[in-house]
Amino acid sequence: MADRRLKVFNTVARLLSFTKAAEALHMTQPAVTFQVRQLEEHFDTRLFDRTHNRVTLTDVGHVVYEISERMFELYDEMDRRVKEMTGEVGGSLNLGASMTIAENMLPALLGKFRLKHRDLAIRLKVGNTESVVAMVEHNVVDLAIVEGTVTNKNLLVETCRRDELVVIMPPDHALAEAEELSIEQLMSYDFICREEGSGTREIVLNYLVDQGYSEGWDVCMELGSPEAIKGAVQAGMGLSIMSSAGITKELKLGLLKAVPLKPRLFRDFSFVRQRHKFRLPAMEDLLEFSRDYCHSSSPMLDLELIQKAANSSR
Repeated sequence: MADRRLKVFNTVARLLSFTKAAEALHMTQPAVTFQVRQLEEHFDTRLFDRTHNRVTLTDVGHVVYEISERMFELYDEMDRRVKEMTGEVGGSLNLGASMTIAENMLPALLGKFRLKHRDLAIRLKVGNTESVVAMVEHNVVDLAIVEGTVTNKNLLVETCRRDELVVIMPPDHALAEAEELSIEQLMSYDFICREEGSGTREIVLNYLVDQGYSEGWDVCMELGSPEAIKGAVQAGMGLSIMSSAGITKELKLGLLKAVPLKPRLFRDFSFVRQRHKFRLPAMEDLLEFSRDYCHSSSPMLDLELIQKAANSSR
């Protein structure tokens, strides 16, 4: 239904390759080039720069790409809503998730959900909590699952799971045998934290303030994903505080040690959606499935069992 030229352009812009776009669209490369040139003639300007065997977007190309992304999302939403209102099953659902949740909770959850809804296409967008909440606000996603605080009163926020944040370190670290650790015990060590906008960073900073440390650490490193932080901690570059849900594999393999904070630090994982948005049956099904999944699984219990097993094997 969408303009063919725009669809071809969008694919080239996403892949930054005429060859890959032709493969993805099952077209010949000359046909792809022809469609893009037709669109450039329509706008009377270049949309791509082609230099040194590289394809890059011009300033105008960036604008057209961003708007075309929104247009295709609206096409998907229109198609989905009409099918659902006329009784057809299928369509697509746009889901957003913060990094901790996308890396640790969603693979198992969505895998099981897809067994029941094979005709439903799920498009997942991942970012830090701040950026994902913005996606909900601007209708980029239908539903989001995030950690941290959501302050927008126009959004519906529903807690789905409680999560514990713990101190992580290499197994041979001087603090590795502690049963619990206070912030005071941690202040003399290098620390690795998430970037601005991260829900985990916000929770940790608020915890520091509650414990009387308004300044916090002299941060030795700021990284943009939980996986990067775990790698840096394993390499001995500093300590960090992160979700117990995200370190199960590393604890089982003996790559990291986790120690609870004193007092212990908990936060919520939450569903976030528009308050007045059209209630899609697919979204309601995913919400209900996710509620059941969250209630039946506990990352905190997993952490305790793993730590007991590790201690008994010494």
